Amino acid sequence: MRTCLKMAFAFTLSVTTPFIAFAQHYDVVIQNGRVMDPETKFDGVRNVGIKDGQIAVITSNSISGKKIIDATDHIVAPGFIDLHAHGLNIGDYRMQAMQGVTTMLELESGILPVSDWYEGQAKKKLPLNYGAAAAWTYARIATFTEKPPEATAEYFQGVQGRADWKMNIATPEQQDKIMKLVEQGLDEGALGIGINAGYAPGYGQKEYYALAKLAAKRGVATFTHARYASNMEPQSSFEAIQELIANAALTGAHMHICHINSNSLKDIHSTLELVDDAIAKNINITVGAYPWGAASTVVGAAMFSGDGWRERMGSTAQNFQLGTQRMTEEQLSDYQKNKPGTFITWHFLDESNPDDLALLDASILHPNVLIESDEMFWMSMDSKGNVENYAGDNWPLPEDLFSHPRSNGTFAKILRSYVRERKLMSMQDALRKMSLMPAQTIEGFVPQMKKKGRLQEGMDADIVVFNPETISDVGTYEKPNQPAVGVQTVVVNGELVVTDGQLVLDAAPGKPIRRAIANK
Repeated sequence: MRTCLKMAFAFTLSVTTPFIAFAQHYDVVIQNGRVMDPETKFDGVRNVGIKDGQIAVITSNSISGKKIIDATDHIVAPGFIDLHAHGLNIGDYRMQAMQGVTTMLELESGILPVSDWYEGQAKKKLPLNYGAAAAWTYARIATFTEKPPEATAEYFQGVQGRADWKMNIATPEQQDKIMKLVEQGLDEGALGIGINAGYAPGYGQKEYYALAKLAAKRGVATFTHARYASNMEPQSSFEAIQELIANAALTGAHMHICHINSNSLKDIHSTLELVDDAIAKNINITVGAYPWGAASTVVGAAMFSGDGWRERMGSTAQNFQLGTQRMTEEQLSDYQKNKPGTFITWHFLDESNPDDLALLDASILHPNVLIESDEMFWMSMDSKGNVENYAGDNWPLPEDLFSHPRSNGTFAKILRSYVRERKLMSMQDALRKMSLMPAQTIEGFVPQMKKKGRLQEGMDADIVVFNPETISDVGTYEKPNQPAVGVQTVVVNGELVVTDGQLVLDAAPGKPIRRAIANK
C-alpha cells in the first residue's frame, strides 16, 4: 500500500509540475525566437519567460506574460558584455544599448577613486550594468602631480601635457604611494587593475611586476594596454606583449591583453604566436580585440612623441583624424603642443587594403580572442577646435557629436561583416566571443558575472533580440553619429531598454558590477 502511494505521488508530480511552470504569468515573454546559448550550444526555437529579473523558463510550450515580444525570425541571445569601454555618461550607454550591449565595463583605463565613481554612476539612471577597475594611470598622475585623483575622464585628459608621470621611473616612495592608491581602489570594489601602460611607457620593469604581484595576491586580473606600439625593435609591440606574458608566468596573475590588434599594428602574427605559446603552457592570460583598423587616443599620447615615432608606427599626420576630418602636420603640431588631451582617431590599418584587412581578421578570428569595443566618449567641437565630452541626456544624440564608430557599432559589425556578409565566423562563435567569453574572463573574481553571458534558466535576464539579416553598424569615420540597426529588443535585469528597435528613454535598470568592499 505504501509503495502504491509513493508511485501515485510521483505520477502526480510528473504531470502537474510542467503545468505549474507553464501556467505562470511572467513579467516578459519572448515568443518564437531562435534561442541560442553559447555555453551549452543550444540552438532552437523556444519561448522565454522572464520573472523578477531572471530567466525563469525556456520552453516550447505556450506561456503568457504582462509584456509579449514576438521574436519570429529573430535570434534571442545573451546580451553582449563589453569589458573595455570608456564612456561614462548616459549617452554613451544608450548608444551601446542600441547594438545589444547589456553590461559595459571600464577595465583597461579604470578609474579612481572607485567609490566616488560608483556613487556618481548610480545617480545617472543608466540603462546598462556598469563597473570599473582601479586605474594605475590615475594613481601615477596623482603621485607625480600631487593632485588627488578625480573620478572623471577629464582628470586623465588634463595632464597629457606633462611628461613626468608618463616617462619617469618612480622612486621607491612614489611606487609605494602608487600601489597604495591602486589597492585602495581594490578595497572599494574595483574589478581588477587597469594598466593603461601605453600612456605611461617609462615606468621601468619593477613597477609593472609589482602590479602583477598585487593582482595575484588579491585574486584579480590586470587589464593592460601594453606600453609599446611599434613594428620595429627595440621597444616593439612584440616586446610589450612578451613582458606581460612573462609577468603573468612569474606571478601567476591573470593578465588580460587589451586590443591586441591596435597594440600589435602590423606584427599581429608574431604577437598571436606569443599568445598561443603562453596558453599552451597554461599561463593565465586572456585577450581582446575590436574589428576596426583605427584606434582612438589622445593626440598628446607618449607613443606619438620622440624621434622616429612615424617610422616605428608607420604613420603621419594623415593617419590622424580630428572630428570627421584627417589632420595636417600643422594641426598635429598645434594640438600636441596646445591641446594634448584632445581625442583623435588614429588609422593604423587600411581595411580597404586586403593585406591590412587580413591582419585585422587574424586577431578577430583567433579562437582565444574575445570581442571588446574600446568604446569612446561622444564629443563636440566648437569653432576654435576645442573638443568637449558630451554629458547631456538628449536622445537622439545631438547631430554635431562625433566619436569613433566602434562606440556604437563594434558588436553589430561582427554580426554583419564576420558572420553574415563574409561568413568567416559562425553565429554561435560570435555570440561566444561577445557574451560568454567576457563573462568567463572575470567571473572567477566577480561572482555576479557567473549569471551573465548565458541564456539559461536561472541566469540574469540580460538579453538581446536581433534580426540576423539586418543587424548592422551604420556609423562611419566620416559620419559616426548613427546608432546600429537590426536590434529589436534589449532586456537588462528583466526590464526593457530597447523595444521595437527604439530606446526606452526612462529605462534605468542598470546595476553596479562590483566586487565586495573590504572592511577596514
